[in-house]
Amino acid sequence: QVHLVESGGGLVQPGGSLRLSCVASGGISGFYSMGWYRQVSGKRELVARIASGGSTIYADSVKGRFTISRDNAKNTVYLQMNSLKPEDTAVYYCNLLGLGDYWGQGTRVTVSS
Repeated sequence: QVHLVESGGGLVQPGGSLRLSCVASGGISGFYSMGWYRQVSGKRELVARIASGGSTIYADSVKGRFTISRDNAKNTVYLQMNSLKPEDTAVYYCNLLGLGDYWGQGTRVTVSS
């Protein structure tokens, strides 16, 4: 069973930065993509995804501000978030899609002055 643990959320002022991390453990094998989603008022949306080969996709709202990366040796995915805006406030979830579809427990990001 794959287990995902996110960290790095918190309170930051507008214009600030945070880096989220997600470590995957358990029965990970083969090729898999990892991603970050965020949820506000019950609606979950894609923030960014990265494939096993390194190709990435981003939501239009975060392009140029957020960067997703992964360390395959550590089964870890990162989300560097710069120039944060109040509308980035959300619970951020890590996702791993491989032989199964797995989610972390979420980490809260609050952007406020």
